[in-house]
Order: sequence, then structure tokens, then C-alpha cells
Amino acid sequence: MATFRAEPFTVRVSDEVLADLRARIRSTRWPGPAPGAPWQQGADLGYLQDLLAYWADGFDWRAQERWLNTFHHFRAEIDGVRIHFVHQRASSGRGIPLIMTHGWPSCFADYLPVVPFLTDPAAHGIRGPGFDIVIPSLPGYGFSERPARTGVSSRYTAGLWHRLMRGLGYRRYGAHGGDFGSAVTTFMALDDPAPMLGIHLSNLDVAPHAGPESRPLSEAERAYLAQYEWWRQDDRGYGAIQSTRPQTVGYGLNDSPAGLAAWILEKWRAWADSDGNLDATFSRDFLLTVVTLYWATQTITSSMRDYVDNRSLAAELGPADMVAVPTAVSVFAHQLIDDGNPPREWAERLYNIRRWTPMPRGGHFAAVEEPELLARDVAAFFGELRAEG
Repeated sequence: MATFRAEPFTVRVSDEVLADLRARIRSTRWPGPAPGAPWQQGADLGYLQDLLAYWADGFDWRAQERWLNTFHHFRAEIDGVRIHFVHQRASSGRGIPLIMTHGWPSCFADYLPVVPFLTDPAAHGIRGPGFDIVIPSLPGYGFSERPARTGVSSRYTAGLWHRLMRGLGYRRYGAHGGDFGSAVTTFMALDDPAPMLGIHLSNLDVAPHAGPESRPLSEAERAYLAQYEWWRQDDRGYGAIQSTRPQTVGYGLNDSPAGLAAWILEKWRAWADSDGNLDATFSRDFLLTVVTLYWATQTITSSMRDYVDNRSLAAELGPADMVAVPTAVSVFAHQLIDDGNPPREWAERLYNIRRWTPMPRGGHFAAVEEPELLARDVAAFFGELRAEG
């Protein structure tokens, strides 16, 4: 039985907000094109101008709203913070509870394509259990509030998610996450493992302790860390800004639809298995749904505070820290983020790896890019755990 009252919630953006958005798009003051190859210095001018023309005069937000509202949305107050979440129960009525957490620059909508596969796997030819799916919006994203203080880290959010699941009446449950959601899921298992059936990750976001007292790095681990350092030098300028001065960049992103779309979608292109072609991987309607959710809720600045609040997480782990909860990792190998794919032995420094699945395709936004592949791996993993008893 639930221990708090979750109020039903409907996604609804006012006509005034939409009219203001379109007016701002039409009055965009564009910079000149960048020299060199398209996208090399950031979001391509021609792509962005074409996309914003569609955003202003072709994109049907109300149709996307109707799609979003086919799922069951709620808000609940947890520790004084109002949290938005989708709660979709298994069609069988006997689902394994599973909380799924997104990252940045994403939102709860990322996981909606996975929901039908997991709530009714048999209807999609998937062998395995059905799930009760809970998809919360991270604090400060979309329709979830963020406490007006520092320290709202993934570790803090992990505690909120435990209280959310217990509040919904679940005693035992699993968790899945990608990006910041991977970190939240990790700390759920590390700090409060008792209710956890298992955790499933689509990438590794928390580095294990690898100090002098740990075993020497393997050749594969050294190669991975070298590749990761190359990526940091080439692509992680956004992270340096967001982890130090999110307020400064937030003024422009909160005020300009063009700036917001450029900042978000450059990463969707770079981090997906898109071969550099966003339109071949995602529908423009979906991408603009994500960006419109950030715009309408004015949460781009609060979402970026995750980078400030999570700067010290890696330093918090010591040689004795180990996630004993059974862990599965879907290794989506074609991430143009190009920070490299970690070898299994790197993950085993922190996790009790029970399933390690290299995927033939898909990137950082796996739940949108390859929802069926992800769902099949989640179902197989928790099915194995259930068979073990």
C-alpha cells in the first residue's frame, strides 16, 4: 500500500507560453556560419535554422502533449520537494517494480518508448517478466522541483528515489539508469541495498576507486582511460562551464529558443549512434518535445546544476566501496561521444557484474534509439534473477 498521496498530473503548456515561444523563434538574431566542416565548432547554422522554422510553424506540441498524456503522470511531495513521475503498471497486474532514471540533456520522455515493451513483454515477443515502471523527472528537470540549495547530487537523489518507491508501496524493486541516472541507480544500490533486486545500467557514470591500494590497471583499462581523457579535452567544454558557471550560461539558454536548442541538440547528435545525422536517428517531433519541455518549464539552468553538485562524487568512493547488488550493463558500443567503452574489468572494480551485454547498435540515448534492445536486456536480466530466487 502507498504511504503518501500521489496526485495525478497532466502535461499542459499554456497557449501564452507557446505563442511567446514562436514569437521568440521568429525574432532570432542568428550568428554567421562557422568556418570549416559543419558541426565542427558546434551546432550547424543551416540545420538549426531549418529546425527552428519547423518548431515555429510546423511542430504540433498539442499532438506531443496528447502522446505524453497517454501515460499515467503523478506528482508527490518527498522531503518537501515536489517530484513528477510516470507510473505505468504491468498489464498482467503482477509486475516487477522498476524505477528508470534519465540523465542530461534528457528528460522523463526518453524512457516512454521502452514502457510498452516492459509493461507487456509478451505482446512484443519478449520472454521475461512484466514490470511496473516508475520514471521520475530528476530534481530540477521538467515538472520536478529542485531544492534551492547546493548538494542536490545523484547520491541525494538516490535517497529520494528510495522514498518514492517505498511511498508507492514497493518493498523490493529494481532500478535502471543512464548518464546521471546511472549514478543515481549506483548510489541506490551502494547506500541502501536491502530493497534492491538488481540494477541495470546503459552506461557507467561513476568511476570506481582506482588508487594505489587497488589492483594495477589492465592494458584495456589504461587504453579506456586514455581515450576518455582525449574525449574530455575534445568535447567536454560544456561540462566545465556547467560544473562551474551554470548560472551565467543559463541566462542565454533560458531566454533564447535557438540557444537552448543548439546547446541540447548538439549533444544529442554527438552522443547518439547517429553517424552525424540526427534526422536519421530521431524524429524532429521527439527532439523538439524534449527541448520544448525544457523551455516550457524553464529548467535548463536548474538541470545544469547537477554538474556543480556532482563534482565531488568520485572522490567520495574509497577502496572498500562495492555495489554488492547484482548488476547488468548494456554496452551500447556506437556512441559518437567517443569517450570509449569501458572494459568489463573496469566495471567489476565497483559492481557485482552478473550480465554484460555488448549491443550491435545504439548510443548514449539508448532508451530512445533502441528501446526494444534495451527492454529485452532488462527483461532477460531480471528474469534470470527471478529464476535464481
